[in-house]
Amino acid sequence: MILDLAGYSVGRPLHELRLLEPSFGTGDFLLPALDRLLAAYAQSGGTPEAATGELGQAVCAVELHAASYALTRKEVVGKLVAWGVSRSESASLADQWLVCDDFLLAALSGFFDVVVGNPPYVRQERIPRELLAEYRRRYQTVYDRADLYVPFYERCLDLLQVEGKLGFICANRWLKNRYGGPLREKVARGFDLAFFVDMVDTDAFHSEVIAYPAITVIRRSGLAAPGAVTRVARRPRVETRSLRKLVDAMLNGGPSSDTRIREVTGVASGRDPWLLDDPDELRLLRRLEAQFPILEDTGCKVGIGVATGADRVFIGAFDALAVEDERKLPLVMAPDLQGGEIAWGGKGVVNPFEEDGRLAALDRFPLFAAFVEEHREAIAGRHVARKNPARWYRTIDRIYPSLTTAPKLLIPDIKGTATVVYDQGRFYPHHNLYFVMSSAWDLRALQAVLRSSVAVLFVSAYCVRMAGGFLRFQAQYLRRIRLPQWSTLPEALKLRLARLGGEPDLALVDRAVAELYGLSEAEAALVARVSEAGQVRPKGAALVLTSRAAGSATGAYSSSSAATSIRTVFTEFAAKVLAALQ
Repeated sequence: MILDLAGYSVGRPLHELRLLEPSFGTGDFLLPALDRLLAAYAQSGGTPEAATGELGQAVCAVELHAASYALTRKEVVGKLVAWGVSRSESASLADQWLVCDDFLLAALSGFFDVVVGNPPYVRQERIPRELLAEYRRRYQTVYDRADLYVPFYERCLDLLQVEGKLGFICANRWLKNRYGGPLREKVARGFDLAFFVDMVDTDAFHSEVIAYPAITVIRRSGLAAPGAVTRVARRPRVETRSLRKLVDAMLNGGPSSDTRIREVTGVASGRDPWLLDDPDELRLLRRLEAQFPILEDTGCKVGIGVATGADRVFIGAFDALAVEDERKLPLVMAPDLQGGEIAWGGKGVVNPFEEDGRLAALDRFPLFAAFVEEHREAIAGRHVARKNPARWYRTIDRIYPSLTTAPKLLIPDIKGTATVVYDQGRFYPHHNLYFVMSSAWDLRALQAVLRSSVAVLFVSAYCVRMAGGFLRFQAQYLRRIRLPQWSTLPEALKLRLARLGGEPDLALVDRAVAELYGLSEAEAALVARVSEAGQVRPKGAALVLTSRAAGSATGAYSSSSAATSIRTVFTEFAAKVLAALQ
């Protein structure tokens, strides 16, 4: 499929093209590509006797792992011998094609018409420091916490001929997250995304893997192509006949010939995340983005709770932490958020910081001094402590004691549904919780907005999902949410939203938020469908929560007693079913 989408098909004179495979492993791409090359070469009149002289530049394949290199080289030689090339000439040709080296450091010559593969996924923590520094020096896309596959993309794109295509099956995280920004910007400057196939939850690999794969086929256009069309397919069945039909439609007929395909324009735009959703969703999203400011431009602030670097030391039962009262704070954690409320688990965090950011002096707090000294080995062994030995007992993140008493909204990072809980000012958040504060918005009203389908529309469009389809409500995605200025709202709507902050009937919340954003009935129904499809419900809860979509789609603006009665009966019935299931 990927070879076809990248243009490496037998109907072309493949012996006149150059193919690059940057990490060939055991030959999953290389060996089928070689079959196509030999077939195309034979169709053009090529012979085994002339192959060494005429095919020497047709392939360049790189592999770092020596055992994989040796195994695949043997397979390549065997294919050539079976095709009729002498064993010595086959070995010579394989040695012209295959390189045992680090692709990111290897000296390669010329440019390529087609690049295909499955680049390696290696986190930076697993790369030796000196090697990582060299990668950073050579590749501008090794940014933030970029995975190793990102510079593979960069170098392969640089090695493409104009009109050449790169076809990778690879993790999809770079499409939207922070570390993918420089790579997305590179694509926007001189390339376009021709095809995108979402392969999440498909059997795309020989063995089960914890990955979020997608097929991306990127064409080198030579200039920015802001209006380029991308053909998109989602989660196809991995079966030969089905994929062949999909490929034919992707290459030729488009959506009119296969309902699995959609067309999206202008995917690559600077460093912006790539949005590959339904065109109707994108149009609505872009309208809201053009009409309303981002959340943090409306008097709101998004932050994250404390990371200590040694939770087993700094965090414990609040009453049992053997430090002065000034040196500990009640801590709220993700499991404490239950049923839309805080059910505090009694944990606390040791706070080494004064309000002004200075570390607490050990000679002023003898209990605190004894505590950190008792745990010195674990505390001083952290990376943050080794970087700054004079401040060895600090937590990774600075703690702001005043945040504890500030009213705020708490949002867990990984959650199937939009969970937003109000804290009146009692707890400090743990690092798996994000918090939202506001100097302008009423927090209860803001809670209603952030629990609504509109908020889920923004988060689901921009976030990279976890395994199982779980959304990530991270700060970078929460900041993408658009919000009207509080001061511009009618008083009646302000009061209505504030009353809905913790409202369990999400259809009621959605109707008020639809009015806030000026959504039409069709737009409200669309948002509800997107929200319902984008969230992972607890088993047994779907009946209750589906009322959100039903209410928005069938009676979003109906105030009739009949509609209200139907929704009430439905909700009460579903609640009883859920209670029985639980």
